[in-house]
Amino acid sequence: MKEEIKVLQLDKYEIGILINALNEFRNKLIQEQRNTECVDEVLLKAIDAPSKKKILTRCMRRDEIGY
Repeated sequence: MKEEIKVLQLDKYEIGILINALNEFRNKLIQEQRNTECVDEVLLKAIDAPSKKKILTRCMRRDEIGY
């Protein structure tokens, strides 16, 4: 059985929120002296995630061009 992978599209603001929340959760686990290995992995994935520039293209109709 294949493992399901999900892809999220987040802007800079949203990725900042995600990283901040994961870091706060990690700090809470450290205070409780609990294992942070899983959170560390997800946090590093979020930090190292490649960015993809969005290319906006729009097909113009003839009446918009002025023909």
